[in-house]
Parts: sequence; structure tokens; C-alpha cells
Amino acid sequence: MRLLLTAPLALTIACGAAPPPEPSAGEPTAATPPAASNPPPPTAPVASVAPAPTETATAPVQEVPDTTGACTAGMVLVEGEYCTKVEQKCSKSWYAEWNKKKVCEDFEPKSVCIGKRIKKRFCIDKYSWPNKAGERPEVMNNFYQAQVKCAAVGKRMCTESEWTFSCEGPDMKPFPYGYKRDSTKCNGDHQWDGPDMKKVARRDPKELARLWKGVRSGNQPECVSDFGVHDLPANNDEVVANEQPVGNWKAKYDSVHTGGPWYEGVRNQCRPKIYTHDEGFYYYFLGFRCCSEPDGKVTDPRTPHQRTKKWDFERIERLANTTRAEVKEALEKKAKGTCSCSARDVKCKTLCGSLLGPEAKDVDLKKLREERAKAPPAKK
Repeated sequence: MRLLLTAPLALTIACGAAPPPEPSAGEPTAATPPAASNPPPPTAPVASVAPAPTETATAPVQEVPDTTGACTAGMVLVEGEYCTKVEQKCSKSWYAEWNKKKVCEDFEPKSVCIGKRIKKRFCIDKYSWPNKAGERPEVMNNFYQAQVKCAAVGKRMCTESEWTFSCEGPDMKPFPYGYKRDSTKCNGDHQWDGPDMKKVARRDPKELARLWKGVRSGNQPECVSDFGVHDLPANNDEVVANEQPVGNWKAKYDSVHTGGPWYEGVRNQCRPKIYTHDEGFYYYFLGFRCCSEPDGKVTDPRTPHQRTKKWDFERIERLANTTRAEVKEALEKKAKGTCSCSARDVKCKTLCGSLLGPEAKDVDLKKLREERAKAPPAKK
């Protein structure tokens, strides 16, 4: 099977709920309550675990610190030639019937650039927001909220090509760690757990805690790209800025999803993208990270499309229902341990990143790896 994968140059309540959550159309708008979730049938034809790796294990990728001084603390310099269209050949795959998606387990160990080569040089957060090792990736922000948070710290939303290049590295690998899929390196392949969409829409802390299947930033030593960027595919999905040419159906929204969440039967690769969620969309596994210009250059916090439309940032703040000043204040309080909110203050909890209930438990990757090694699934 040959895959031609492109990534461009040039959010609403959570999606309504056919499992697993890789919808391609039909998401409700911000004013439309989501439909109740329908769990997958108990006789799903595939198991919930990834196959045990058969290739020789490789040592964890070592971080590559930015010794050039081009980026601020906590960011990684990414520099090189990005390819707009890549050919990758899949040698082993299986079909996720419930998600109508073919999942490639093994790619031939070579990617070929059949598009244009474009020079890139930018800074990207080492981890998903709040970009701190040992903390959980923050979820449940819509696109504009994420954008204002990045702007509050002098950064911007990453573009889809920047995210892709940071993930696949100069060799254009389908996964940051290579050509063979391994969901114990980048946390994935968990079974669909039937979210209660009404509770998710209300930001119910107990439901968000129940649904949490993530790990903390930096806890995946082999989920690191050749540029030294951590946790890009799987674990939490991430939202980035659209670069598709205006007029293309993929350019309808500024919001693009990349990486894929922790579920089985989803993309969990560097190149594939989802273009069908608007800027008001938020979800219990959707996070983000920030980018900036290198070498001390001024970073415009607007997206490529917003610059083309000549938006001012105050418009974005109105759409986010929050300002850079409010985010800065919340971050200062969080650093002091005083960012507390009342039970029903959703805006405060969104600013403080405290929507996830205290019952949330992180995935134990060591235990998960042992369990999957003992009981490999029967994927075909």
C-alpha cells in the first residue's frame, strides 16, 4: 500500500459521538448541545492493545538542547528543509471498522519527498502546554483560548507544517521514533470509553477525570523526535493553525487537529490531519503547544489566515472570551499555587488549567507495556 501524505505550507462543543473520536464531519456548533455518546459494540473485531514489537529495540532518543541561544527556555530550535508531499509505503496494516480507518503498523524504512522542499527555522515548545516536564498536558481549550494563552507568553500557535516537521524530523519518518508503530512509546491504543457528551460539555470534573488516559509531559522517553521535541503523536491530540490556501475546503477553519489521541484505531502519526473542527471546538483529549520566531525576532500571535484577513488581536480575545492580561494573571497565580476557582467558574478553571477532576489517574506505561507484551492483539 502506498500513502501520499501532505501537510500544508501556505472549536463549538465536543463532537457528537460516534466512537472512536475521529469524526470527519457533522460536529455541532457552539450553540448546539452534543448528542449522547454511543459506545462501540462489545463484539468489536479487534483487541485493545498494540502488537508486541518485533524489531530490535532502540535506545531512547537523547534530547538535543538548543545551544545556539536562538530560542527561549523550554523551546527547541527546528531548522531544515520541510517537504510538502511525502511518499510512504505501508507493508502491514489493519482496518478499524468502527472508525472507517486503515491503520498502518509497519512502513517500509524509507520516506521519499515528492513535493517541494521549503527551508524552515522556528522554535517550538518541548512539551504540550503548559510546557513543563512532570505536568499533565492541558486539555479542554478551544482554538482561540489556546491562541491567547500562547500570545500571553510571547508566542503563537504552531502551524500544521511546523508541527509535522517537528514530529517527523529531516528523514520524514511516519512516527518520531521510526517506521514501525509502537503505542507503548507514544501512549495510544486504549479502548473507547464512551464519554457522556453532556457532562463533557458542562466540563464535569468527574467525567473528565474518568476519561483521562494520558501521561505527564516528559514521561515518554522514546516519544521524542530527532529535533528533540517530546510527545507529539498520541497521548493528547493537539490543535494547530491552518495553512491551506483560502478557497480549499480544508481551509474552512483556522483550527487543525494533529497527532491523534490515546485511542485505538486513530491516526497517531506525524502527517495526517483533521480539518473538520471549527475554532470553538474543545475536547477532553485535545491540547496544544506554542511556537515562536527564533533569534529574538518579533512573533506575531495571529495565524496565517488571520494576518491575511488583517484581524487585530483584540478580535481574537473577544472570541476567546479572555485576554492576554487575564492569562498572565492566572499564570502568576498558578506559579504561586493560588490559582483557585469556585466549582462552577468555568472561565477561571480554563485559565488555571484545572478543569480535570482530582480523580484523574495517569497511565502507567511500564505496566501497560508488560500487559501488552503478554497479550498481543489479533489485528489483521
